[in-house]
Amino acid sequence: MASNAPMRDGTARPADVITNLVSVDGSITHRYVSSSDLLSGRFAARNLADAAHYLCTLHGRHPGVIDLAATRTVHDAARNWMISAVDGFAAERLILTQLAVAAGPLPSTPGQPESEAAVVGQRHALDMLARSDRDGCALGAAAALVLDWAAMRGVLDVSAKKWGVMIAQSALPSTVETRTMIEGVAGTPAVERAMGFGAQQILNQHRGLWDLLEARHIARGDY
Repeated sequence: MASNAPMRDGTARPADVITNLVSVDGSITHRYVSSSDLLSGRFAARNLADAAHYLCTLHGRHPGVIDLAATRTVHDAARNWMISAVDGFAAERLILTQLAVAAGPLPSTPGQPESEAAVVGQRHALDMLARSDRDGCALGAAAALVLDWAAMRGVLDVSAKKWGVMIAQSALPSTVETRTMIEGVAGTPAVERAMGFGAQQILNQHRGLWDLLEARHIARGDY
């Protein structure tokens, strides 16, 4: 279960708070993300197809979380990072589209309308988060998305190899660059709390997506 956004204890740096959130509550810790069911098992092809389609639904539209956050960010310390993140995620968005096409149709799954509604609801929640006027919230969400994307990209890389799609390496900002940006922006406790909140909400939605994909795999059973 995801934790609540932590409060600083007076010693943790702002970047540590967010990177720790990602390491504890991020996609990398979800059992389905690294499972053989998803990556290499008997039904891996259809499960990867499911993941490609739903990741595309969640993050394949423009404007996305990072694009919207860029319109809410006034911090000079975030400008170069944000430009790099916007450009880098545009390439990831194209990859999502390519993989969704290569995957073919969504696997037939019981409860399909409910699944679709759940992901549309998640997408709406992310849009609202990225449009937040609370200083630091949208930027924290964007930072967590970039940091958490490494786990997502691992799944996409496996999918690309399976379907013979050539994809470039990620051009998103590195962890070091993201940490530097966070440290430069989180100049007040209020901004830091807002960034932590935005980060936690992104991670909650990502874990919710992996929960849904795992449930869909189980619902399909042996057919």
